[in-house]
Amino acid sequence: MAPAADLGRVLCIITGASRGFGRAAVKELARLVRPGSVLVLVARSGEDLLTLQAELTQSEPGRTGLKVEVVVADVGQTEGLENIIRTSKKASNEDLDHVILINNAASLGDVSRYTKSFTEMSEVDSYLSLNVSSALCLTARVLQAFPQRPGRRRTVVNVTSLCALQPFCSWVLYCTGKAAREMMFRVLAEEEPDLRVLNYSPGPLDTNMQVEARSKTADPHMKKTFSDMFSGGQLLTCEASCSKLMKILLEDTFTSGTHIDVFDV
Repeated sequence: MAPAADLGRVLCIITGASRGFGRAAVKELARLVRPGSVLVLVARSGEDLLTLQAELTQSEPGRTGLKVEVVVADVGQTEGLENIIRTSKKASNEDLDHVILINNAASLGDVSRYTKSFTEMSEVDSYLSLNVSSALCLTARVLQAFPQRPGRRRTVVNVTSLCALQPFCSWVLYCTGKAAREMMFRVLAEEEPDLRVLNYSPGPLDTNMQVEARSKTADPHMKKTFSDMFSGGQLLTCEASCSKLMKILLEDTFTSGTHIDVFDV
């Protein structure tokens, strides 16, 4: 079956949209949705979001009917989630035939320490709230706000990582968060057969998170691995990885709930 030419008339909510992979995904999506689509861009940095909004509004899709809304919010806070849903419902209309949620917002956590140093529950709870609880609660709210109905497709993407599958020394918070999120979306896929659920691993990206990994990782072997990837030119651009994600979404042949790595596309 040939892949679709576009993603339809879409409402797409993207967290962590102001930079890196999220920003690249927004720009790719803008080219692949029909006029009348709505992009809801979520991040903590209002200035970066407004710059991206202006860029999209002035682009060809923007001139032909793409609506771009920004929500400056911390997804780790209930108020932020409420704001996202409120904005999305206000901006959407009955003509939209595809709802897409891209759970991209995440943080690396403290990689300068080993597991045995994490004795404070409040520190761990704070990390898991932003990286796990927020994704579950936002997804649940979106599914309730935009329920299944005839003629409407719904897709949920979790931006995951190899760290969801393999342990990285001194990355206990990040690996734990990614593993928990991945299982969360696998459960969701089992519960909601009409929903399309994808765990997409974008690969080693040339982003600020990689800079942090090279400079702060406590484990010397891991640190060297990250430095060697950078110096060896092995990091992917966000744009290259996002184009692979769009290919998966357009083809729409993946098994719901599956983990797909960028290198397998």
